[in-house]
Amino acid sequence: MRKLFYILFLFGFNCFSQQQVKASIKDSTYLKAKSIFGVDAFETLYYATKDNSFHKKTKDTTITYSNFQLGEITSANTFNSLKINLFYQNFNTVIILDNRLAEIYKIDFNRIQPYKNVSFVSTGFDNTLWVFNQDLQQLELFDYKTNKIRLKTVPVQSDVLDLKSDYNNCYMLTENFLYIYNYFGSLIAKHTNEGYESLAFSKAHLVLRKAERLYILQKNKLKIESIEHPNLLINQFLVTNETLYIYDDKTLRQYQLKIE
Repeated sequence: MRKLFYILFLFGFNCFSQQQVKASIKDSTYLKAKSIFGVDAFETLYYATKDNSFHKKTKDTTITYSNFQLGEITSANTFNSLKINLFYQNFNTVIILDNRLAEIYKIDFNRIQPYKNVSFVSTGFDNTLWVFNQDLQQLELFDYKTNKIRLKTVPVQSDVLDLKSDYNNCYMLTENFLYIYNYFGSLIAKHTNEGYESLAFSKAHLVLRKAERLYILQKNKLKIESIEHPNLLINQFLVTNETLYIYDDKTLRQYQLKIE
C-alpha cells in the first residue's frame, strides 16, 4: 500500500510539473495604431493614433477624444470603462473620460500641493489613482476628488518599468522585483525580476514580457511560467480574461490561453 501511495504521488507530481500554458491563435485584425491600451470582454478596442488621438472602437462605431495641448498619451487605463484615465507624462497631467469619451475630470499634478512628479498612473477603486511619485520613489494611492494621499508604500530602490492595477490589486514591476499590493497598500507578494520588461493584467492572469517571449503568473498561483506561443515581433501585448493579444505594428493577433 505504501509503495502504491508513492507511485501515485510521483505520478501526480510529474503531471503537475509538466503543465504548460499554450497560446492558440483565434483571430487577427489589421490595425494601424501608435499604441494599443486595452481590449475588453466585448472586444471593444482602445488605442491611440499618430496624431495622439484616443479612440474607442466597437464592432459598429468608433469615437475619438483629442487633446492636442497635452501632446502624446503616455498610458491609458481602460479597466473601468466609465472612468478611463489618460496620462500625459510630459505635462504631468491625467484626464479622466466617461464611456462616451467626454472629459469629466482633469488632474494637473503641477498645481497640486505638495507637488508630485508622476511617472506612472493606474486605476484604483472609487475616486483614486495609483501613482508612482518619481521624486520620492514610492507608490501612492491618490484621491483626485480631495487631492489627498490615502496611502503610500515603502520607497523602492530600483527604477520602475511598469504599473498595472484593478480595484483589488496593484502590480508594480521594477528592475529588481515584481511587487504585488492589495488595495490597502499592503505588500502581498514579491518576485525577483528575471529580466521582465513590461506587464499586462486582467482579473484572471498577469502576463510579463522578456524580449520576444511572454510569461504568465496565473491567478492564485505562486510560480511564473512560460507561455508557448509563435515567435513574433511583440510591439505590445494585452490580456483580457483568458485571451492574449499581441500587436506587431500592423496586425493585432488574438490567442486563447490554454493550460495543458
